[in-house]
Amino acid sequence: MKNLSIKTLAKIAILATAGVIIMLFDFPLTFIAPSFYKFDFSEVPVLIGAFAMGPLEAVAIEFVKVLLNLLFNGTITAGIGELANFLMGCALTVPAGIIYQKEKTRKNAIKGLLMGIIVSVIAGDLLNYFVLIPAYVNISHFPLEAIIAAGTKIFPVISNTLTLVLICVTLFNLFKGIVVSLVTLLIYKRISPLLH
Repeated sequence: MKNLSIKTLAKIAILATAGVIIMLFDFPLTFIAPSFYKFDFSEVPVLIGAFAMGPLEAVAIEFVKVLLNLLFNGTITAGIGELANFLMGCALTVPAGIIYQKEKTRKNAIKGLLMGIIVSVIAGDLLNYFVLIPAYVNISHFPLEAIIAAGTKIFPVISNTLTLVLICVTLFNLFKGIVVSLVTLLIYKRISPLLH
């Protein structure tokens, strides 16, 4: 891992702070997922960092963003939401950063973002099914039946954790990945000179 210079640390701090501010403006996508799945654009600064500096720096930005959000805004999910945000953010931004760093072209940016979307959807399904939902139920003592019922209100076919994850979680992460990636593609070249 390359040594982090003061300049790189400053960029990480600035992008993470931007992510924290953006996180304040989250909102549910109740047409595809229960209201406790919140959408925000805070991965845009992380993707910008992944493209400008690399995947390891993206992980650092994601970590600082989530840590600052936890310190300043607290948690209503016993830390599970914050863990999910970190893991899903890394699943989206790290593959994008790895592919883009090989050759910094628009084509590679698009390839990287597509790979990031695919990885984040798969990781989101696996993590929600095996780790995040069970952990939230056990730590917060929130009934699993209520979580499933929230999904059933949107899609009546949902009847258990598996169908909740395959439908709601998949659609949520797919939607978020596509929207965040499009915004990043639109603004990266305008912002990147500030990061070099």
